[in-house]
Formats: sequence, structure tokens, C-alpha cells
Amino acid sequence: MTETLAITPGQDREDTYRQLLPQLLAMIEAERDRVATLANLSAALRQAFGFHWVGFYLVQGNELVLGPFQGPVACTRIAHGKGVCGTAWSTNTTLIVPDVEAFPGHIACSAQTKSEIVVPIHDEQGDVWAVLDVDSSNKDDFSDVDRDALEQLAAWLIR
Repeated sequence: MTETLAITPGQDREDTYRQLLPQLLAMIEAERDRVATLANLSAALRQAFGFHWVGFYLVQGNELVLGPFQGPVACTRIAHGKGVCGTAWSTNTTLIVPDVEAFPGHIACSAQTKSEIVVPIHDEQGDVWAVLDVDSSNKDDFSDVDRDALEQLAAWLIR
């Protein structure tokens, strides 16, 4: 695996994902350790798009526990059904939140977060074992382009 990303600057988000996703798949296929994989995926997504925060929360019992991430210090534990991450987990659906201040029960880990997308990640039985959380310092920064690409990435992480 290479330690650099090959991304042409100045492209739209869809084209950036088109270049990035094959590189992320290569990262996943080249590494057996889950933590190493999640750490590099967080770094690659943040590097490619400049998001405020990118990381994974791992299911442990009835809460999500902070896993590998890139960005400022974050909340370490989120209860099932609480905040955007806990809600995505409990509903087993990807959530795009254009304005986090308008989301009922939003957990403000960072005042700089203005919009968010959270994608559940499943095991082979279909149970959620983690969520991918991506935060932007811009309102309304996520679309179906992000949903489609990040759900594809999540599908590659089935364990």
C-alpha cells in the first residue's frame, strides 16, 4: 500500500470520490488490522476533502465508543439513540444533517461542526458494529454524492 493519495486538486466532490474510492479499497484489502484500517480511512477522507472531523465510533454494549479519527478532540461515548451518531445506529440508516443545531438532541462535541453525515457499518449478520461520522464546518455540506460514496466504503468494511 502506498502512503500517499493520488487526487487531482480542484475537482468536484463526485470526481474526487471517483479517484479516492479505489485507493481506499486498496487500503482495506492490504491491511488485516481493523484499527489501522479505520485510522488510515479517517486520515484519507479528511485529507481528500478537508472535513472538520472524520472518524469512527465502535459499538460496545449499548453505547458507541470513540475509535480512530482525525480532527480535534471528540466525545468519547455516545448512548444508543442519542445524537446524530446514536440515532444513525439505532435506526440503522445513514443520516445527513444539513444544520446540526436543528437536529433534536444533537451532541455538540465541537462548536465548529455545522453539518454532519453518519453512516452505519455492518457485520456479516447485518448488525451495526460501528458508525462513520464526518463533520463539516460548513452548513449543508453533504449530499447524496457523499451518502453513496460513504455507504460504498462502509460496505467494504463488513467483517
